[in-house]
Amino acid sequence: MHVLGIRVEPKKTSFVVIGNNDDRFEVVNSELIKVPSALDFPEKLKYMRNCVLDILREYSIVYAGIRVAEANTKNLDITRLHIEGVVQEAFSSSDVCGYFVGRKTSIAARLKLKPKQIEDILNGEYEYTGIGNWKILSQKSSKEAALVAMGAVA
Repeated sequence: MHVLGIRVEPKKTSFVVIGNNDDRFEVVNSELIKVPSALDFPEKLKYMRNCVLDILREYSIVYAGIRVAEANTKNLDITRLHIEGVVQEAFSSSDVCGYFVGRKTSIAARLKLKPKQIEDILNGEYEYTGIGNWKILSQKSSKEAALVAMGAVA
């Protein structure tokens, strides 16, 4: 079984594919999606949707999750919100069995952690033990993508 986690930023999107073998989760792939700046905005959204649908098909994703912006964010980026919406629509129109849209508190709740523990994991203060090869995730955004993927199957 493969699970996809996505973390959107205004200029790039991190995705992590987690695989499950014998009840042990491992990172299968961790990459960035960079949308070409030459595209106009609607084309950028279409590009992102097609990329997500391609990932879902390529890895035969069963469950998916997306880390969305916090509701109380002061510097809310409208581009990020549009991309998050397109990703959710791609999940909805795909063959995934289920998907999870999470903020820090809901991700923590699904993983039976406290939000402070999530922050400590993201800051590298300790390793998340739910994924065997966690150390290969060096960027905070890829760690968030992996945690939301785990939340999707929790």
